[in-house]
Amino acid sequence: MTKEHHIILASNSPRRKELLAGLGLPFEVRVLQDIDESYPDDLPVSEVALYIAGKKADAYRTSLADDELVITADTVVIVGDEILGKPVDEADAERMLRLISGRTHQVTTGVCMLTRETERCFAVTTDVTFKSLSDDEIYYYITHYRPFDKAGAYGIQEWIGYIGVTGLHGSYYNVMGLPVQRIYETLQQID
Repeated sequence: MTKEHHIILASNSPRRKELLAGLGLPFEVRVLQDIDESYPDDLPVSEVALYIAGKKADAYRTSLADDELVITADTVVIVGDEILGKPVDEADAERMLRLISGRTHQVTTGVCMLTRETERCFAVTTDVTFKSLSDDEIYYYITHYRPFDKAGAYGIQEWIGYIGVTGLHGSYYNVMGLPVQRIYETLQQID
C-alpha cells in the first residue's frame, strides 16, 4: 500500500503523528510556516475544518514532487453554532469546558490528501457527550493537564475523557485529531 507515494504529514501534532504511525505506513513530517487559517465569517461552522484543511493543502501544491502525497488536517470542536478553538488561557479553557459540560457537541476534522495529480478532501464528524462536570473536575483538569494546545480545551485520551465522556457516536480517533480509518480507505483509492 502507498508504495507509489512518499507520504508527508503536514502537522506537528504529536497525536496526529501517533495516529498516522498506527497505520504502519512510513511518512515524513513537513510543516510550512505561516499558513493562513482564517475562514469567511458566513461559512457554516460544519464546513470550517474542511475549508482550513483545503487552505493548508493549497500551500503545499506547488512544492510537491511527483511521488509525494501530503496529508493536511484541521479539527474543530462545535457547540451549537460556536467553534471552540484552542483556549488562550485558563479562563478561556474553563469557559469551553463549561460549554461542553452536560451536553453533546461535535468534533469535525477536515482532511485533504494531495498529490500532483489528485486531490481527495473529506470531513468526518463525531458526536461526543459529556456528563455535567463539577468545578473541581474542571479546575483539576486545567491545572494538571494544561489543555491549551487542544481545540475545545480537552483531549479525549486524557483524564477528562476518562471521567467525562458518557457517549460517542462516530470515530474516536477523529476526536483525537485524525480519522485514520477514513485516511486508510482513501489511500487505497489513490494508489
